[in-house]
Amino acid sequence: MNVILFGATGMIGQGVLRECLAAADVQRVLTVGRKATGQTHEKLRELVHADLADYSAVKTDLAGYDACFFCLGVSSTGMSEAEYRRVTVDIGLAAGRALVELNPRMCFIFVSGLGSDATSRTMWARVKGEAENAILGLPFATVCAFRPAFVQPGPGIVSRTPMYRALYAVAGPLLPLVKRVAPGYVTTTDRVGRAMLNIARRGATKKIYENADIDAAADEGNSAA
Repeated sequence: MNVILFGATGMIGQGVLRECLAAADVQRVLTVGRKATGQTHEKLRELVHADLADYSAVKTDLAGYDACFFCLGVSSTGMSEAEYRRVTVDIGLAAGRALVELNPRMCFIFVSGLGSDATSRTMWARVKGEAENAILGLPFATVCAFRPAFVQPGPGIVSRTPMYRALYAVAGPLLPLVKRVAPGYVTTTDRVGRAMLNIARRGATKKIYENADIDAAADEGNSAA
C-alpha cells in the first residue's frame, strides 16, 4: 500500500505517520505540507509545497497512491469564518479534487471532529460540516470522515497548538476516569492511525466514523505492523 499523508506535523498526523511507517504492508509514505517533518525513514518521502490550494505543478508526485489520510487542520480560535473556511474547506477540497483525478480507486479519509454539522450555528462545526459534505461528494472508491472527540497523543507526540497543549496537560491525569465514564469519547493517535490503515485495507462501512467507530475500526483484525 502507498499512502499520502497531509498534516504530518500535527498531533494526529504525527501518530498516523508513525503507524504508517510501522505497518509491514505500507511500502511508501508521501507527506505533503508547507514544512517537512524532519523525520527520515526508508519508506518516507516528503513533498514541501507552499500552495496547498493548487497542486497543478506537482501532479506527477501525487500519482500512484492507494490511500490518502488528510489530517491537516487548525484551531478556529482567533480566525474569521472566511479564514477558517479557506483552510478547512478550500484546501481539503483542492487536495481531494487533485487526488481523485489521479487516483480514483484511492481510499480518502478526512479528519473532521466531534460535533461537525453543516447546519450548526457554531462557526467551526458548520465549516467542518461543509468540508465533510464536499469531500464525501468526491467519487473516490472509498471516502469517509473521522470525527474524533478527545485524542490522547502517543509517546513523544506533542500538539503544535498552545491551547491544546495546555488542555492535554490539565486533562491528562483525568483520562483514566474519563475512559471509565465515557469510553466512547476518548481515543489515541495510534488508534486513529490503525483505524485509517484498516479502512484502507478492508474498505469503509460508513461515511462518518464517530469516536467509538474509530476505535472499533482500529480493532478490526490484526495490524500489519
